[in-house]
Amino acid sequence: AALTVRFLTRRFIGEYGDMEFIYSHTLTVDSREILFHIWDVPTSQADDGSSEEKRIQWADSFVLVYSICDRASFDILPPKIQFIKAAKEGQSQEKVPIVIVGNKRDLHHQREVSSEEGRLLALSLDCGFYEVSAAE
Repeated sequence: AALTVRFLTRRFIGEYGDMEFIYSHTLTVDSREILFHIWDVPTSQADDGSSEEKRIQWADSFVLVYSICDRASFDILPPKIQFIKAAKEGQSQEKVPIVIVGNKRDLHHQREVSSEEGRLLALSLDCGFYEVSAAE
């Protein structure tokens, strides 16, 4: 999982505007080849209800990335995660895989969100948690 998170966060070096992208990536895990299709959606576009619902139905798992240097990017996570869980888990009793990733760990001197806050949020919402630095 850490390898996958590392691949996913390579995309988040610097700011990238309001465009969304779909990436494909193949990874071998335990001698099995796994094909990932990653729909990268900036926060500014994720607020449209019908589009967001479509994205949620399309996905099998979710990685929500925030900047540890931007409190607002962290504060929007709980309602996003609740929306995802309601949309995905409401249809089935299966738990949807969600990982919260705090990016920009290398900028600890500009930190606005502590590691402990990230861990506690992930624990309270039953999500995985990592802190990474895409720049490293």
